Amino acid sequence: MAKQDDLWTRSRQAAYAEITRVAMELFLEQGFDGTTIDQIAATAGISRRSFFRYFGTKEDIVLGDLANQGALVREILESIPVSVPPWEALREALWRVDGEGLQSEVALKIAKMMYETPSLRARSIEKHLQWQEQLVPNIRLRLGVEADDATDPAADAIVAGAIACLDVAGQIWARSDGALDLAELYDRAVRAVGHPG
Repeated sequence: MAKQDDLWTRSRQAAYAEITRVAMELFLEQGFDGTTIDQIAATAGISRRSFFRYFGTKEDIVLGDLANQGALVREILESIPVSVPPWEALREALWRVDGEGLQSEVALKIAKMMYETPSLRARSIEKHLQWQEQLVPNIRLRLGVEADDATDPAADAIVAGAIACLDVAGQIWARSDGALDLAELYDRAVRAVGHPG
């Protein structure tokens, strides 16, 4: 039974990856709003109903991995010694996940599409709020507060600030057609909100 479950999981992952690949090609070719779920399903060789077994919305195709990245950031953050101050620990965790390969030509096209499409922008903010929930407990510990103490706003403010700085840096990076350095933009944004970075 375990082999059968593994086979089913691998088949599902392969289908998910293929639908994502097909959809992203369509999005980059004809725009996010110009691409329909029916087109994606037809091009991927599946039914509309099957599409919804893999994705809740069209936006989830572009941003589905963002939730997984939040879990990775949390794991990395938890591996960084608690003695490392909050802003430095967040920067290290964010850049270990986001810094690698983010500045490719395809990533630039995806970033532009995201920042120019209101529904993608809204979904991105929603995913980043999920990140915040995952990261705040560790930042509380770094501040000497109990991980489940929701009465002190400091950890929430720091995490929200770091995520906002990442978002602003990404937006400016996309606007510059990738000419500016994303990490430097992030550091400048952090300094602008009052942290020496």
